[in-house]
Amino acid sequence: MNTKIFCDIADLKLIKKFNKKKIVKGFTTNPSLMRKAGAQDYKSYCKKILNLTSKPISFEVFADDEKKMIKQGQKISSWGKNIYVKVPVMNSKGKFMGRVINFLNKKRIKLNITAVYNAKQTNKILNKIDKKTKVIISIFAGRAADVGKDPIPEFRKSIKLSKKFKNVEILWASVREPYNYTRSKQLGCHIITVPPSIIEKIEKFGKTFDKLTTDTVKAFLVDSKKSKFKI
Repeated sequence: MNTKIFCDIADLKLIKKFNKKKIVKGFTTNPSLMRKAGAQDYKSYCKKILNLTSKPISFEVFADDEKKMIKQGQKISSWGKNIYVKVPVMNSKGKFMGRVINFLNKKRIKLNITAVYNAKQTNKILNKIDKKTKVIISIFAGRAADVGKDPIPEFRKSIKLSKKFKNVEILWASVREPYNYTRSKQLGCHIITVPPSIIEKIEKFGKTFDKLTTDTVKAFLVDSKKSKFKI
């Protein structure tokens, strides 16, 4: 599986930088990343991002009720052809957003369903979409692992379920380390979204174990000399 790498970022300078990298095939954002980047007016900030890239990019709704989510989703989608509207699989009250997913899907709006954690949720999403309009299902691996849950079986089951839909891509979200990229390829994920610092580490893949050993020992040696250790 040729797993595509998306960059998970909202900082304008970094988007401009990483948009130039061939390894980066798209971008994902969320309200937390937007806030961290200093965005104040959501629409104008998204427009600034759109001026920097024509690659696929996900902008998330931030409403918590269905009607407002639908309204926001339609508006966000109208800003550009490369936009995927990000919709949480549930709202903050734990209600499945199937009505929102189904409505926007019927309007031929590309979707990125986010905050997904298991294959049961994936199946519920698939039951609400057609087999034409593009849909990304973002499964949060790192956050699941943080609380002692193994996300791998859920990825396997979700990928198997998605094979009936040529328009659906499974995305590995919530990356914790560069090896997550290797694991996502082994599983057959279509996409992985990665923070900039980890993308830069992925670009350095290919070192042998012997090279890793000498690099590590050299680092120890440099630090010991700087510290002027003596025995």
